[in-house]
Amino acid sequence: MIRIALVGDIGCGKSYFSKLFGYPIFNADAVVAEIYKKNKKSYIQIKKKLPNYFSKFPIQKDELIKCILAERSNLKKITKIVHPLVRKQMEYFIRKNKGKKFVILDIPLFLENKLNMKNDVIIYIQSSKDNIIKRLSKRNYYNKKLIKRFKEIQLPLKIKKKMSNLIIKNDFNGKKASNDVQNILKEIL
Repeated sequence: MIRIALVGDIGCGKSYFSKLFGYPIFNADAVVAEIYKKNKKSYIQIKKKLPNYFSKFPIQKDELIKCILAERSNLKKITKIVHPLVRKQMEYFIRKNKGKKFVILDIPLFLENKLNMKNDVIIYIQSSKDNIIKRLSKRNYYNKKLIKRFKEIQLPLKIKKKMSNLIIKNDFNGKKASNDVQNILKEIL
């Protein structure tokens, strides 16, 4: 099994590209959202560390945003609780799909959390700042300060790009994106 990890800036199109590969996808953002909705134990731990921000289970998105924006250290406190759970889910996903030719890892903090292994194929999704801002501004809960806070815990983009094996330039053209993915799969095989 070959692990393909997609890395890049927030809003560059990692999740979009991950679907184009046509192989099982581990989407860390979806796993985190599920943890916030269904994992009461993690809620209790987060509430204990940050008692002034959360009123009830499941974690409410507006309360989470308020907490992250209130103090720089709050995001780190949350990630210390949530990231080990995400890692466990990723390990389970990989075991479950070990017979597949490829698995796609859509994990925003893949390199930061040292999840990369020697034979992983790391693909950097590159997109213009203008395209990214245009896409992000359409999202619910779009908040420049929140995005800035998330970027503070990420590696600089030039380091992510340097650590990658391949680069896809995302100009948000569906046909070109599909062709790029097919070319990469051929190149890997």
